[in-house]
Amino acid sequence: MSKPNIIFIISDQMRGDCLGVEGHPVIQTPNLDYLASCGTRFRHAYTAVPSCIPARASIWTGMNQWHTGILGMGWGQGQMPDNYPHLLAEELTRAGYRTHRIGKGHFHPHTASMGFETFELDESGRTLVQGFKDDYRIWFDLHAPKGTTPDDHGIDWNGWNARPWPLDEHLHPTFWTISRAIDFIKTCDHSRPFFLNISFAKPHSPYVPPEYYFNLYRHRTPEPYVGSWASVHDIPTEALDISAWHGRMTSEQIDIARAAYYGEISFIDNQIGRLLIYMRRFHRQILHNTWIVFTSDHGDMIGDHHLWRKTYAYEGSARVPLIIVPPSNWGHDPVELPDELWQILPSLTPPVRMGKKVRDVADEPVSLQDIMPTLLEAAGVIIPPTVDGRSLLPVLKQPTTTWRKYIHGEHSLCYAPEQEMQYLTDGKRKFIWFPRTNQIQFFDLEQDSGELHDLSNAPEREKEMEQWRSYLIQELTKRRCGWIKDGDLYCPPGKALISPYKQFHWLGE
Repeated sequence: MSKPNIIFIISDQMRGDCLGVEGHPVIQTPNLDYLASCGTRFRHAYTAVPSCIPARASIWTGMNQWHTGILGMGWGQGQMPDNYPHLLAEELTRAGYRTHRIGKGHFHPHTASMGFETFELDESGRTLVQGFKDDYRIWFDLHAPKGTTPDDHGIDWNGWNARPWPLDEHLHPTFWTISRAIDFIKTCDHSRPFFLNISFAKPHSPYVPPEYYFNLYRHRTPEPYVGSWASVHDIPTEALDISAWHGRMTSEQIDIARAAYYGEISFIDNQIGRLLIYMRRFHRQILHNTWIVFTSDHGDMIGDHHLWRKTYAYEGSARVPLIIVPPSNWGHDPVELPDELWQILPSLTPPVRMGKKVRDVADEPVSLQDIMPTLLEAAGVIIPPTVDGRSLLPVLKQPTTTWRKYIHGEHSLCYAPEQEMQYLTDGKRKFIWFPRTNQIQFFDLEQDSGELHDLSNAPEREKEMEQWRSYLIQELTKRRCGWIKDGDLYCPPGKALISPYKQFHWLGE
């Protein structure tokens, strides 16, 4: 049997709860829900560092954030290097895969290959800097009405306000991304297995979906979660900033923003459906032998707790969707059929036709660093010693008692000193430490998934909370970074937490 193909889809800034199959009250994601039914959905998937560059560094290296050398986007941090010793795409290229990336990379420089043989870029607000123009904008200039630009919507790059896309749907970057993916599958050399990374620049703001998708949710979005502790973010003067990271917005403003955000997600879902339909019609045997993985780099608060954007430990920011769909013959005896027979088979996707042999839902706490070893093992490629993540292939089939206890996450000082944080979660409990203010939050996610009630001062939770505190002490002690003093959490005043691996690369144990 030939090596499997891999389609790895990344959305930008998509919350983990924004799937119909997650029980969201209004979101419509029929294609992603269907993929989840064909594979395994990871209910407790988290990004350890909830912002673009550090999250993507973990995706492409399989390393935790300490070893990537990027602990956030802000004080003391930097860009993603282009010379890590081992990268997911690079390992697959060496193994004979045809590797191609479409959409957002957020690499430095923009045109860094990061191990891919070829790439087509949509760098959104990062384009047009120092004369750089990405492939999407070059295409847009050739196909859009003269004098128009992708920025004519008038919404700021990190803005919370929103509106429908003012141009034809086919000019939207999400449509372009899937069009290029279809063209790649249509034209690539199928004598080699392929690794195709489809990286949407959405639903990251500006929230500007096509009008049909915006109208799906207008005046019907759920109210944001607002915790009993969230008044600290209710700052009217700061809420006036069109790019405010916190502040209480009006109900109308929140509804418009959420309608557009959900609309961006449903449009992504629609375009994924477009890709699947194309492959069912014209490349069913290829689809039969393809892994499909869907995730996001981090979420978006969209008004929860009077917060916007990302970098927070809260569920809206730190939890991400993760769906893994194996090839339909994974776990089965190989099935080889001539092309003409594939054309007359019922037009169901291969995983359903062959019979499912994976779990519907996995509850183990997983992180973005687990994607690289998972895909390398799926491709039969040796996992490099630099990888900290663990392959999820065994977890697809059955629960395990030897999995990690929790995810350790963090984010450096970015929007304001009081928001720098360290967090731990297993998807059932969450412990957050704000080092610059030395404050603690503790949530019971099983009873309070919206994190409405901070239990850090609840006497009946004291013993449990101290156990989680000890876990964080262990994590920071291992780093020998000076953030433990007299056996307890300690933040050196006036000093950024910087990984030594910002200066030189982690090579493994």
